[in-house]
Amino acid sequence: MEDGGGKMKVNVLNKTENELKIELEGAGHTLCNLLQKKLLEDETVDLAGYDIPHPLASNPILYVRTKGDVKPEEALHRAVEKILELSKEFSKELKKALKT
Repeated sequence: MEDGGGKMKVNVLNKTENELKIELEGAGHTLCNLLQKKLLEDETVDLAGYDIPHPLASNPILYVRTKGDVKPEEALHRAVEKILELSKEFSKELKKALKT
């Protein structure tokens, strides 16, 4: 699930009890937008966003801040699970619509 067809790599830039900042090598706006949207749907997430410092020369930086005892990596895993479920649902409906 990457934009450019290359390998994806995740680098942790900063991690505390309630904050996580990661660099997503090989990702683009498509994945980052989806992750941000799903993170913001989670009521345990206080803040979620991403930035691509320079569109031609840098990788997206994703930032998540959670509330209470919820770790940001837990919220991120839940967001990824929701995306996977959405993808499966879409694939099923597409096959049904195309009768394949």
